[in-house]
Amino acid sequence: MTTSSEQKHSGLGIASFIISLIAGFLLFILFAVAGVMENTSPGGIDEESAGAMIIGLFLILLIMVEAIALGLGIAGIVQKDRKSVFAILGTAFSALAFVGSGLLMLVGSLM
Repeated sequence: MTTSSEQKHSGLGIASFIISLIAGFLLFILFAVAGVMENTSPGGIDEESAGAMIIGLFLILLIMVEAIALGLGIAGIVQKDRKSVFAILGTAFSALAFVGSGLLMLVGSLM
């Protein structure tokens, strides 16, 4: 058994961390673009427009990517003899992106 100073970082945890940061940043940009489109269009975004559909598709894609990052983070946490710092951070950031996206969509649907 190795000591904690000799343990390597979990590859799954590092992947989870990087993927969750990138997908979270892209989700933030996507919501900003959707907000700008909503405010600059008279009467708001037409839900049947190509722009609204593209935003919706990217939203679904990025949420699925966050789900993958969450799964990788959980897998990195349960790995034995590996440091789990990045796995915990990746899991936390993924969960935060899920909750944040859900809350933003809920608030948007109520308005």
